[in-house]
Amino acid sequence: MQITSASITLIRPDDWHLHLRDGEALAAVVADSARQFSRAIVMPNLKPPVTTVEMASAYKARIEAVLAQQNLHSFTPLMTLYLTNNTSVEDVKKAAESGFVKAFKLYPAGATTNSDAGVTDLLGNCSRTLEAMQQYGMPLLVHGEVTDPRVDLFDREAVFIDRVMLPLRRAFPALKVVFEHITTKQGAHYVRDAEGPIGATITPQHLLFNRNAIFQGGVRPHYYCLPVLKREEHRIALVEAATSGNPRFFLGTDSAPHAKHAKEASCGCAGCYSALHAMELYATAFEKAGKLDQLEGFASLHGPQFYGLPVNTETITLERKEFEIPQQVPYTKDAPLVPLSAGEVLPWRFVA
Repeated sequence: MQITSASITLIRPDDWHLHLRDGEALAAVVADSARQFSRAIVMPNLKPPVTTVEMASAYKARIEAVLAQQNLHSFTPLMTLYLTNNTSVEDVKKAAESGFVKAFKLYPAGATTNSDAGVTDLLGNCSRTLEAMQQYGMPLLVHGEVTDPRVDLFDREAVFIDRVMLPLRRAFPALKVVFEHITTKQGAHYVRDAEGPIGATITPQHLLFNRNAIFQGGVRPHYYCLPVLKREEHRIALVEAATSGNPRFFLGTDSAPHAKHAKEASCGCAGCYSALHAMELYATAFEKAGKLDQLEGFASLHGPQFYGLPVNTETITLERKEFEIPQQVPYTKDAPLVPLSAGEVLPWRFVA
């Protein structure tokens, strides 16, 4: 990694948590990720969800067709399957043998966008499947929130650790688990201290903002995501984890595009669109913490290490030049897309 007063050059990073959508939306957003990242773990919560190897293969083909149409040949989608109460041992075996399906994704039923088909009782319904995942070395990517309506929204990640994560990892200690988009001090400390193969992704919005961002000057729906932004003490803990050099923490944007009108609605969608300017956002967060020297490990090294994949050989460069985030970008023929922190100015600009 090379850092000067004018630029940062680092090994080309990967995005270990990305929503690309499908169809017209896919064509609108995939170039933003392909410009900065070499690979991305692609989320399976489409309608219908991607639950089989055959569906993942078809989705991968649609992504690759768009990449070819846009002359984006240096980006590789890494596919995931949506874990359900009915996912079978044979499904796990086929996924492991496919070579292109890299993980299963756990969405507790009702936890987030398009999660209605998610798991209702992980150990009760999926134990044989989890045992097969452990056997085949297939990671489980966890949206770590309970959906019990009696649990406060801001406590759902911490409660998930006690109710789900601890029993899961006692039952399957060799299962590779990624605690996705952690948002709390409890989540960061759990991943830091836990035994066995575990990692965590952290988004740019959870490094840069606390929950005040959603309400400054009124309700700001483009800062609303799930898991929701938390208190400042949690943001500080996430920054400490991301910049610590600990290989258990790595980059995952959770970039989740929704049309402007779907965000600015009476019941707005959860998700922040950060793929457009992800590396500028992460560089800003790491510089604010005085830890730019740790950015390459977090963005480019720790993820491949966890997934057992080679580190990329290319590099990217950010220059110290102000970048004003556009107010909106094209999305579908009917609606634009509003990026995270639209209209704000960042001190870094991606150049190559």
